[in-house]
Amino acid sequence: MLTIAVDAMGGDHAPKAEVEGAIRAAVELNLRVLLVGQEDVVARELARHPSASGLPIEIRHAPDVITMEDSAAKAVRSKKNSSIHVCARLVRDGEADGFVSAGNTGAVMATAKMIQGMIRGVQRPALASAFPTLKGTPVVVVDVGANVDSTPMMLAQFAVMGEIYSRIIFHNRAPRVGLLSIGEEEHKGNDLTRAATPLLKTMPIHFIGNVEGRDIYSGLADVVVCDGFIGNVALKVSEGIVEMMQSMLRESLEATITRKLGALLSQQAYRDFRKRVDYSEYGGAPLLGVKGVSIICHGRSNANAIKNAVRVAAEFARGKLNEKIEAELDQTASQVAAK
Repeated sequence: MLTIAVDAMGGDHAPKAEVEGAIRAAVELNLRVLLVGQEDVVARELARHPSASGLPIEIRHAPDVITMEDSAAKAVRSKKNSSIHVCARLVRDGEADGFVSAGNTGAVMATAKMIQGMIRGVQRPALASAFPTLKGTPVVVVDVGANVDSTPMMLAQFAVMGEIYSRIIFHNRAPRVGLLSIGEEEHKGNDLTRAATPLLKTMPIHFIGNVEGRDIYSGLADVVVCDGFIGNVALKVSEGIVEMMQSMLRESLEATITRKLGALLSQQAYRDFRKRVDYSEYGGAPLLGVKGVSIICHGRSNANAIKNAVRVAAEFARGKLNEKIEAELDQTASQVAAK
């Protein structure tokens, strides 16, 4: 049975969402969950769920809490018994197969990199996020915030890691990988994208060239590569658009529905729409490139998002993504050296 550690103190709704999500995961996914946080707080919340009795859920005490307001660099050094630190140590020491946190993103990234270490051949870790597309299949966008500045080689490594992630988690046999730019032509873009293109062509991936912002949602590519600054802007703009569309659609339905049957049909259509664009269905964003499994969730994650993040962590561990990333980067390095 796989074991996934959950940072019970990290999210905006902690520990309520984390505890409920852990219970759902233990029931539905046949795995063991370690709830990491201040023991009395977590135990009190867990006691509110009598159905949790007998489930493979344990509490691991972590006295310190890293808040969203904390400086990531300072918190990593000063709060060494935080729930994030304890989660990372559980993974490093083999007591957990992965960990999930909806806490301070910078602190999670810095802690995972420091405690768990980096995969051989990876310069910097990258965050991969799943976006919905018109074709109904998700596209993996990497990097969405781990690195504000990137080099061409880092983008090439992101592409390999994102391609493997798409294959294992979303079962794409030969994911199409695109480079996010301002035009399809190779000469368009900035110095980074133009320098990255020749490298991406040498990678063991199905590289389809430049893609534009609108192509993220069209389904043209299965993986879209970009630096973390652009990727994070794309992520936040997308979240804002989804929230606006949901609000506008709900207002329009309430204002125009007059028949009972029409109301029921429209409500079902609205629920279907929400499910297609709901971030909680995709769980969290894996931090690719670090040893072990680290999944970072949105701070506002609800119980469904936590459960699905645990699912992603388990699939990541079962699929041995890190071993595959390391092997393919080793192969690529050997091919480059041979030339």
